Amino acid sequence: MWAKHDRDTDGWLPLWRHMEDSAAVAGLLWDRWLPAGVRRLMAEVLPRGEADARALVVWLTGVHDIGKATPAFACQVDLLADAMRDQGLEMRSAKAMGPDRRIAPHGLAGQVLLGEWLEERYGWAPARTGQFTVAVGGHHGVPPEHGQIKALYEHEELLRTPGASGRVWRKVQTELLDACAERFGVTERLGEWRTAKLPQPVQVLLTALVIVSDWIASNPDLFPYFPDGASRSDQERLAAAWRGLDLPEPWQAEEPAGSAQELFASRFDLPEGATVRPVQEAAVELAREMEAPGLMIVEAPMGEGKTEAALAVAEIFAARSDAGGVFFALPTMATGNAMFPRLLAWLDRLPGVTGARRSVHLAHSKAALNEDFAGLMARAGRVAAVDVDGAEASSRWQPEGRRTDDTRRRAGAELVAHAWLRGRKKAMLASFVAGTIDQLLFAGLKSRHLALRHLAVAGKVVVIDEAHAYDTYMSVYLDRVLSWLGAYRVPVVVLSATLPASRRRELVEAYAGRTDAGMPAEGTAAATATPDDVYPLLTAVAPGGAPLVRRPQASARSTTVCVERIDDGQDVLAARLRSELADGGCALVIRNTVGRVLETARALREEFGDGNVTVAHSCFVDLDRAGKDSGLLRLFGPPERPGERPAGRHIVVASQVAEQSLDVDFDLLVSDLCPVDLLLQRMGRLHRHRRGQDQADRPERLRTARCLVTGADWAADVPAPVRGSVAVYGRYALLRSAAVLLPHLDGGPRRPVELPVDISPLVQGAYGEGPVGPDHWQDVLKEAREQFDRHRDDQAERAAVFRLGDVGKAGRPLFGWVAAGVGDTDDTRTGRAQVRDSRDSLEVVVVQQRGDGSLATLPWLGPDRKGRQRAGVELPQDATPTPFAARTAASCGLRLPLQFSGPVLDRAIEELEQLYLPCWQGKNSPWLADQLILPLGEDGRARLAGFSLHYSPEDGLEVIRDPDD
Repeated sequence: MWAKHDRDTDGWLPLWRHMEDSAAVAGLLWDRWLPAGVRRLMAEVLPRGEADARALVVWLTGVHDIGKATPAFACQVDLLADAMRDQGLEMRSAKAMGPDRRIAPHGLAGQVLLGEWLEERYGWAPARTGQFTVAVGGHHGVPPEHGQIKALYEHEELLRTPGASGRVWRKVQTELLDACAERFGVTERLGEWRTAKLPQPVQVLLTALVIVSDWIASNPDLFPYFPDGASRSDQERLAAAWRGLDLPEPWQAEEPAGSAQELFASRFDLPEGATVRPVQEAAVELAREMEAPGLMIVEAPMGEGKTEAALAVAEIFAARSDAGGVFFALPTMATGNAMFPRLLAWLDRLPGVTGARRSVHLAHSKAALNEDFAGLMARAGRVAAVDVDGAEASSRWQPEGRRTDDTRRRAGAELVAHAWLRGRKKAMLASFVAGTIDQLLFAGLKSRHLALRHLAVAGKVVVIDEAHAYDTYMSVYLDRVLSWLGAYRVPVVVLSATLPASRRRELVEAYAGRTDAGMPAEGTAAATATPDDVYPLLTAVAPGGAPLVRRPQASARSTTVCVERIDDGQDVLAARLRSELADGGCALVIRNTVGRVLETARALREEFGDGNVTVAHSCFVDLDRAGKDSGLLRLFGPPERPGERPAGRHIVVASQVAEQSLDVDFDLLVSDLCPVDLLLQRMGRLHRHRRGQDQADRPERLRTARCLVTGADWAADVPAPVRGSVAVYGRYALLRSAAVLLPHLDGGPRRPVELPVDISPLVQGAYGEGPVGPDHWQDVLKEAREQFDRHRDDQAERAAVFRLGDVGKAGRPLFGWVAAGVGDTDDTRTGRAQVRDSRDSLEVVVVQQRGDGSLATLPWLGPDRKGRQRAGVELPQDATPTPFAARTAASCGLRLPLQFSGPVLDRAIEELEQLYLPCWQGKNSPWLADQLILPLGEDGRARLAGFSLHYSPEDGLEVIRDPDD
């Protein structure tokens, strides 16, 4: 019986050898890699606890390829099939079997054979086998569906050749399964296991462990094929492979002792004399008081240190739940990149990580272009078997020609981006991960190898930042993921500056798995329902439990913001800023669309000069976008950071990129009308830090924080937001925002807005069900609400198409678990579009096309961290670019705006594909493979699909429809 074959070398691997290898790997993964919390979850459902669970994992992994002991599989290699025929195992050729072979993929065949064996040998009821055998059937990423199982039962000739040879096939299959039961120590356990009911989360984890073990044991660099690999003993073979794999072990957290102040002082680089804030202290106390780790929602104002609070809670939760790592989920790649160095800084101070070797990962589609992460990747090497005496180390593991000794390769105390834990299937298995929220939402998307994503999060504490940023579509996925996380007993920390009460209840109910969990229960620390306007607020619930709440005080910091409406129009804005900035000062103008950003910037430059107006939005190439963020932090960051804050007047015109995660501080804010929670986020960039006593270091007329709200026709009977804002946010959300702001506007009865006191009342009013606004607004609000409900229902309906089902009853097999899913497209552009309500859009790599037709990297790029020049690097069209040149070009990726989606998409792709460079876009250049290239002329211009494009490092991409198209 054979399991593996290399067509190039004719090397092969016997089935028994692969079974042994896989089972041995599973045992080591259980002992040395799997977090203790995951082991405990699996052990609780079996009679003898962890001993049973380990034996079950090893045994299922050992038998996972029993389906290869069938004619449908064995016929594929003529030479090996002939050798089997010589032993009486007759089979038709692959050509003679034809398409019927597809009815019996070896995973499904193995599931059927194992089920038959359990029934015949151990008297299992057919209804009880599937919960165990599905780990075999699903080990290629998709658990079988009932129809597939039925079809195979109707074609038994694919499992055993009819006639006398069928008895030989059955004998061999039975002997292999008998030998596995004996070899892996389950012969005496199978009788007792037949009454067990495995919860579906345990079935998922079993399947995932079989997959991981199989992948490792299938790597010929670790487990060489015969005949070369036949010379080593079992122990030598396993030891060399495990040493070569060199997986970092999971973090084993210890619950920190001492006060919250002591904890924060030891984990974070606090300024001298800084004290822990009330929200942070309350979060730590609540994490310690909870009966069991669970979900904690932290709602607190901007700048209260929620990130540090989440990491402190994560450490406590990890110690109490035996989690082996942390996943920090953020709304965008930019916020993920910003979080990654903060995560590394925390890990440098974290007990159990400092002085140890742990795996870390940045999880988004452009992570390899992040220089912090690239530095970690450079410290890893390729995976290959290493002799136990280390003799092969210098010749088998040398990244980029460096690290010539085993000691350096196996650095004992460092964070590593481990070579094996890369790629979209395995990256999330690293212990510590920062990434986009998509990576978490994919755990709710029916896709191939979904079990691996569940294994990845099951062993971690999950932190979800900026929870208010996710719309109805994404929330459909998030709620389903939370229900599975609750079933895995994964601790979760949700951070938000502002959450509507209804959304808070939905999150709690999804995680707790009970529809009555949204309000605090009698006998808890909050015996009465939480008022909607309590703020800051901590809400916690254990899986299946009732909520607890805490109402900490906000820190002593508060901001009074005078809110005023001004007419829309560039002339009006320029005149107002001329007055406000007469004595200098820094203003932030936030527009809701990139088009309005660029229009506003042009008008303001005419008034204030090019050097006094900066633009920031999402349509910059990646390197320019990162440079913009760094520039904003340098010029407008906290006063304690060495910077170059403009001495005169300066205006930043930005899109929504200025809302999230940038610690920038302005003297004056102008904002388009937007949903009130986002307006409050924008206000968080206004007087964010104290500059002198009573803000004395700011210009005198700007020492009172003021927010000017524009982007609407305020003179109409009912405010009329500009068309672009309606397209982005919907009319209903904008009108309710305007309605709750009315009492604060222009000398209203509640002017000004007091932060943080008014945050919750404003948010709950805008998102609640009660009427808001004057009577004469109500008809328009009603019409807008009807549109909003239709849109929300449409979002929920579309999101549900590929959403994973809810957790099923214990004992129910995972058959059909990802049926009618998206296939293999989870972490791809198509997959990301499934978990975000976004139209298909194009991403291109932007290069410069010179007058002579040659191509080069963009001419204004700055040097990298090593001082290497990235500007104007030659990109040969007839040869593969150097890795440095290709990486630099790939770092200039740009997502084209929505003008290039919908019916224009195909035309744009067709035009871009006219520039096809096989040496770039083929397999020779990993950085540029399959990328679409957008060449800009030396003037920064191009034409595409009926649009004129102009790009500059100052303003990014501007798109104008050709008038004659």
